[in-house]
Amino acid sequence: MSFETPTIRILIADDHEVVRAGVSAILQRQSDMKVVDEAENGRQAVEKFRLHKPDVAIFDLNMPVMSGIEATAAIMAEFPNSRIIVLTVAAGDENIFQALHAGARSYLLKDTLGKDLVGTVRAVYTGEIRIPSEVAMQLSQRATVTDLTPRELDVLRLIAKGHSNKEIATILDLTEGTVKGYVSVMLSKLQVNDRTQAVTKAFQRGLIQL
Repeated sequence: MSFETPTIRILIADDHEVVRAGVSAILQRQSDMKVVDEAENGRQAVEKFRLHKPDVAIFDLNMPVMSGIEATAAIMAEFPNSRIIVLTVAAGDENIFQALHAGARSYLLKDTLGKDLVGTVRAVYTGEIRIPSEVAMQLSQRATVTDLTPRELDVLRLIAKGHSNKEIATILDLTEGTVKGYVSVMLSKLQVNDRTQAVTKAFQRGLIQL
């Protein structure tokens, strides 16, 4: 008596058509996988998830209209048992933390081998949480860095846009001395020596976006 292998129905969301095509080609070669649809932004991903209710969804993080993290959170709120894999170039510990916190079952970088992507889809489909060692190592570094407060992040974003302390004080309705205090604490928390290093590290970690 033979049993037919179930087909894993997959939704792919990425704002780059070439990436969607490449991922789809890898998965469609598998006899137990079928790409049911593609989305080019986060909001479209949520809408198409509602339409198809796929077994597994593969989302990029940096998508227009709605990010991959926002789309994941929206889907998990509506469909708590959803199985979502993040496939992205964003390797920052904060990106990883936010994606997993939103409900993603796996976090893969875009240099992942095709066979590893296929294996992860199958593992996540069966209910596993699959975190590659290099991603887990990056995430572990988050515990060694004190989180920035919302106000410190506001200051950091404005620094990244090239504003001076005086300009930041005006924008946030603070005194210049208060802004200097925020900058000093922020540099200490990020373990850097100056504003440029702070912005660079914040981008690398995914604390602020371009």
